[in-house]
Amino acid sequence: MAVSIIIKHQGVKYDVDVEPESTGAEFKEILYSLTGVEPERQKVLIKGGQLKDDADMGKLGLKPKQTIMMMGTPSTGGADLARPKEKIRFAEDMTDAEVAQQEGAIPSGLTNLGNTCYLNSTLQALRAIPELQESLVKYEFKGQGGGSAFAGLPQFDLTTQLKSLFKSMSETTEGFPPFSFLQALRQVYPQFAERSRTGQGYAQQDAEEAWTNILSQIRTSLNVPGTDDSPSVSWVDKYMALQMTETLTCDESEAPEGGEEPVVSNETYLKLNCHIDSSINHLRDGILSGLTEEITKNSAVLGRDAKYTKTSKISRLPKYLTVQFVRFFWRRDTQKKAKILRKVTFPKELDIVEFCTDDLKSKLIPVRDRLREVVKDEEDIERARKRRKTNPSAEAESSQTTQDKGKKEEKKAAAADADGDVAMESFKTDAEWEEEKARALRSAKKELLGLVNQDLAKDHGANQSGIYELRGVVTHQGSSADSGHYTAYVKKPGPKDPKTGKTGEEDGNWWWFNDDKVSEVPGDKIETLAGGGETHSALILLYRAVPLPSAEDVQ
Repeated sequence: MAVSIIIKHQGVKYDVDVEPESTGAEFKEILYSLTGVEPERQKVLIKGGQLKDDADMGKLGLKPKQTIMMMGTPSTGGADLARPKEKIRFAEDMTDAEVAQQEGAIPSGLTNLGNTCYLNSTLQALRAIPELQESLVKYEFKGQGGGSAFAGLPQFDLTTQLKSLFKSMSETTEGFPPFSFLQALRQVYPQFAERSRTGQGYAQQDAEEAWTNILSQIRTSLNVPGTDDSPSVSWVDKYMALQMTETLTCDESEAPEGGEEPVVSNETYLKLNCHIDSSINHLRDGILSGLTEEITKNSAVLGRDAKYTKTSKISRLPKYLTVQFVRFFWRRDTQKKAKILRKVTFPKELDIVEFCTDDLKSKLIPVRDRLREVVKDEEDIERARKRRKTNPSAEAESSQTTQDKGKKEEKKAAAADADGDVAMESFKTDAEWEEEKARALRSAKKELLGLVNQDLAKDHGANQSGIYELRGVVTHQGSSADSGHYTAYVKKPGPKDPKTGKTGEEDGNWWWFNDDKVSEVPGDKIETLAGGGETHSALILLYRAVPLPSAEDVQ
């Protein structure tokens, strides 16, 4: 009778039925079909040593659900020889919706309906948030939200229309016209229905205003379950809301001498501002400038207006952080929003810890520092694996050199051992070295998870390390908010593993959404969006918290 056991290889578990009359060689062929690792490159660890080809599987004393470790990597092309699990389907036989769901399919663009590039770019950036798409699928209109006169009508509910729009976009690779969503937006926010001054169609609008108003509507209507038994919370508050601790202090010494105390308050915001002036060259400087503000207000102690300084520190970081470049300002002489064209660079990885309160810093810094070490170790292992895959001859040569060196050292050690001086030393194969590194990495990830503050661990929509990675950019081309052109760049996600559902390694490329035109661009393109003229410059940045290992990753 067959015994069902578990084979663990490179963190993935496989259920395998072992026939008692089979041999070790036959069992390795089964593992080959599952893992793509050729039998001669497999090292199956069982009690008493390594599984031999002539082993009698029925005499190994295997028990149901017993876990056995397998080590080894496929040679070049070896993984491609595994038998396909599903029948191959050709694109010609698929519907548009099925084609759109295929791995690597070009995502849908949005048709420009007349100066609506500001909206198209905003929607594409928001669609880059998987948690938003997942929550929208479950959303049901209840005739409430926003306090608008149109709140009782589903056709004017922006959350309902966003749900419908994202669903339609997921079912095509062609450009899609967002008629219904645009109509609802203009009903709820009439400013987006403003006509052009030339009398030709609708006026161009500001993408940042569209972003803010859309999130405002979602915030009032889209709720998600709270932690444990707590009530439901706004999706926006959970995943995108910053909490700030603000301290207002009078700059004039007479006020504190007269007994006036600094006023401390806690506020919630949906974005960080990057202020731009002649001294700002980098995102960090602009954010720092935006966290300090000078204002004039009445002092009760002085009995007159006085100057105050408001300083802000972040006390809660969301999983998705929005940063806005404050590039537009109102010019009275032209009665238009003019644009600051100064070049301001921004990173693909953003460390936000320095802008946080001391209490939050103490929770983030240990996790941040350990996370960086783990990420570096992962990158080193992946680079080594790629080198072996792309240059097998060098791997074989290196392996042979290691073996030759090992034989010489063994002979030397054996001779020395005969005199009782030195013990013989064993040498590891490439597969053994790789498995050893994998074990060390799992241990490091487990240690990392142990460093996460328990209060932050309960807040599933928060950033627990303080490090972000760039996922989306909304850009503007031109010199005025009332003209020019908006586009969006979204980081291309990695392929999904059909077995585990996990997202694999990304190739570093981005999707560029220019209305209904969608193209793939290299990651270096993002570095050109810092501004410095009327070319495309970043206006809105969407960052996502660098993900921590899951509990499964440390098993």
